[in-house]
Amino acid sequence: MQDTPSFGTLNYSICIIYLGVMFGVGIYFSKKQKTTEDYFLAGRQMPWFIVAISLFVSLSSAASYMAIPGIAYMENISYIIVGVMYIAAAPFLIILFYPFYRKLNVTTSYEYIGLRYGRHGRFTVSGLFILLRLSWLGIVIYSPALALSVVTDINLYLAIILMGLLATTYTVLGGLAAVLWTDALQFVILLGGAIWIGVSLLLNVPEGWSGIIEVARDSGKLDIFSLKMNLFELSALAMAIHAFIAAMQDYGTDQITVQRLLATKNFRGMVKATWINSFITLLMVTLLTLIGLGMLAYFQHNPEQISAGITRDKLLPYYIIHQLPNGVSGLLVTAILAAAMSSMDSGINSVSTVIINDFIKPLRTREVEDSKDVKLARMLTFALGALAVTAACFVTTIGHIFKAAGMLGSVFGGPILSLFLIGILMPRATFRGWIVGIFVSTPLTVWFIYGLKAHFIYYFPFSFGVSFIVSAIASLLLGGPKGPKELTLWGRSGL
Repeated sequence: MQDTPSFGTLNYSICIIYLGVMFGVGIYFSKKQKTTEDYFLAGRQMPWFIVAISLFVSLSSAASYMAIPGIAYMENISYIIVGVMYIAAAPFLIILFYPFYRKLNVTTSYEYIGLRYGRHGRFTVSGLFILLRLSWLGIVIYSPALALSVVTDINLYLAIILMGLLATTYTVLGGLAAVLWTDALQFVILLGGAIWIGVSLLLNVPEGWSGIIEVARDSGKLDIFSLKMNLFELSALAMAIHAFIAAMQDYGTDQITVQRLLATKNFRGMVKATWINSFITLLMVTLLTLIGLGMLAYFQHNPEQISAGITRDKLLPYYIIHQLPNGVSGLLVTAILAAAMSSMDSGINSVSTVIINDFIKPLRTREVEDSKDVKLARMLTFALGALAVTAACFVTTIGHIFKAAGMLGSVFGGPILSLFLIGILMPRATFRGWIVGIFVSTPLTVWFIYGLKAHFIYYFPFSFGVSFIVSAIASLLLGGPKGPKELTLWGRSGL
């Protein structure tokens, strides 16, 4: 069992330099935010390749960066199918969702819901987004900070506060433009770090690549290609279904990603960003999965090199700190911090956008100068950042809240996607039909999670499937006011 090593002056220096660069980006873009369109959408002038990178980084939190190798290490390589299914989902996203957002010139995806179903639908789904993302914010900071504090001498609360304070500062100052450009820099660190770890494992495992594959095969990690589905086990087929539906939700309706796509110059930019992001996802998921297999082979050949109690999410930082040279380990720990900050900055920026555009503006009785809304957005962003940091610091005492937050993501994420899809696909879809669907799907999904205790990979597909089917049938049976036909797929040429 190895002692926890000191992080060291060189490693700390690398982290500090990185943090300083992030702050500088926020300062640079703070002078360019004159209107809410500048602040929330970067003036709709962002290069599509920067948006493509940001799409990946914004939703792929540090928890994912650490968890994917851990899943391959502990279970199997089923997660590798995620990248393939994101590519498969891309044409559906481009055909079903994005033409509405671009032609309607919206700021949030939930404006479409308001036009399709009315303000009650818009308020409901916007409120669910805020609830889900506020719950998520504390987790994306706490999880990597905890893992790093366990395998290094970095203080847990210091890591949380530094990440939260910096991400909040550059987001408050520079708006979406600062978030997008810092995401691009963070991706370079994430990719470079993953490649470095992969090369290290190839050099350290006997017989390199063939040795890694041999251990993976003997351990059963490659045995995933079966059409059989077991609700209590992870398989490639289950992962494929989950990944495809999750991609429709994450990239088709979630404001974090839609906001980035709307920052491109035109519809063609949205399309290019979507395709490039799907291939980036395939690259990164594959690389991180193979790293998990590499660590499995390394620690099987060197069992004395791993301490007892190193769980799934701690494996990657543990390997970084114990097996890589000083300086390199600092860069890779910085990559994990970068992933956490990129998720946090995306969250607080998008939530503030939804609060202002989907609640404050529609409920106003008089016009307000755009510059005042920019100030309001900055204040909201700061408050949300402070809330996220506070929640992360106190997560050990309110752990049940975060467990509930994870359940909320599964329970309500599916119905949100179903509301968009029945509206796009069914001219007769109604908000009251969807309400029936969510009243049926919610208790059934809670039972599925806590009563049946199925594998987590099935939560979201189950929630979406029940909500979509029941909402569609209820809309047809109950009737009610129909939305404009031009807001459906069948009448879209009228936009």
